[in-house]
Amino acid sequence: MKNIVQQIYNAKEKIILIYAFNSTGKTRLSVEYKNYTKKINGNNAVGVYYNAYSEDLFQWNNDEENDNADIKLNIIPSSLNKYHANLDEDLILDKLTPYKPKYKFFLNPLNDQNPEEGFGSISFYLDGDESHTPIKISRGEERIFVWSFFLALFEVDGWANVQNQHFFIDDPVSSMDDHNIFITAHLLLELLKKHCDNRKIIITTHHMGIFSILQDWLKKGEYSGMFKSIKWHENNILKEDGTNIIEKIQKEENKYLVRFLEHNNGTYKLVGQKKAIHLYHLLLLRIIQSASINNELNTYHFALLRQVLECVASFVGEGRFGYILDKLFGDESAEEINMKADVINALSHDKIYTQKIALLNEDNKTLINNVIDRLIRTFHFSL
Repeated sequence: MKNIVQQIYNAKEKIILIYAFNSTGKTRLSVEYKNYTKKINGNNAVGVYYNAYSEDLFQWNNDEENDNADIKLNIIPSSLNKYHANLDEDLILDKLTPYKPKYKFFLNPLNDQNPEEGFGSISFYLDGDESHTPIKISRGEERIFVWSFFLALFEVDGWANVQNQHFFIDDPVSSMDDHNIFITAHLLLELLKKHCDNRKIIITTHHMGIFSILQDWLKKGEYSGMFKSIKWHENNILKEDGTNIIEKIQKEENKYLVRFLEHNNGTYKLVGQKKAIHLYHLLLLRIIQSASINNELNTYHFALLRQVLECVASFVGEGRFGYILDKLFGDESAEEINMKADVINALSHDKIYTQKIALLNEDNKTLINNVIDRLIRTFHFSL
């Protein structure tokens, strides 16, 4: 594990995306990375972490003695409290809103006389309840809230020149449904876009869906150019007269590294994808097909559908997903095919699927089902 930590620390890439099965050692990796970076930096914490230990900082005070009259989620005091002063409800709400919570909340200071000591608890109440009657949110809602709390904490200015070397995020999507996993992927994308030039960002996950989506966006998504850099390299060229000249050339380099963490007989290894084909398009097809069978198609499934189409188009050497629609619907007019492309374009926009989670109308369901059905029959995908 120490060797793995050193590999990550010494990697020139700013973004490290790691997939590992549950119980492989992802949480241990985050702890080992924290210990290693502290040790070589004078025993000072130089990064910010989200992992299983982060969730343990939040514990319910059920207030059973008073019939739950003042139920709240306590925050165990830690080294993070000193950064709470720059955190407020609006900043957390900005991260939480895409998940469409049915509750509101307010932060309670640990010490009313000294706000710099941070927050001691969070009180929740139903949206629209003017009396602010305290409630207990579900376990799934709690995990999303804690994740949003840390995402907001990542943004506060207090980290500057203190713990600003890296973010280490371990499995933020446990117990989330597909829609919330997709929302989480987009929030992570925003984090990557903002910090990929100034901090190392390590993301580990056991969830193939979010791993696939993030990998796809890094490699060839709309913002993939942000995750590449142009470097000048010098080549020594020997001329016929025996003299050397130095030629400067530009090379494109990735700012990201994608790896799989393996654990076998006590030995850990980080391996690249050459050992196995990573068929993320099949995973996305399964997600869409399952939603269709269960009548749970949502607006965000259009974003997944577009990813599949772009993946297939890339595989056959085309730069636009409309090419695949032309092949799938060759029996229809160009106008009808263009209309399908326009709908997929419109409904895969992030402002649409983060604001709408209502089930699709029948026409849109039919469009998704027809595209998926023809994709599977045309390219003989085995799901």
